[in-house]
Amino acid sequence: MLKWAIIFALIALVAGALGFGGIAAGAAGIAKVLFGLFLILAVVFIVLAALGVGAAKRALD
Repeated sequence: MLKWAIIFALIALVAGALGFGGIAAGAAGIAKVLFGLFLILAVVFIVLAALGVGAAKRALD
């Protein structure tokens, strides 16, 4: 997901540099949404790992 956010951010930069404002705005919006989802999922998985929820805990029990 982070990979796609970076790709859309690069598309937005290139489109903005070439004068395609609408495409740049759309790509930047998509990049923001994907990066936000990445951050939320990363925090959720870090919290779950800290609490010991998941396959690792079952394997150790």
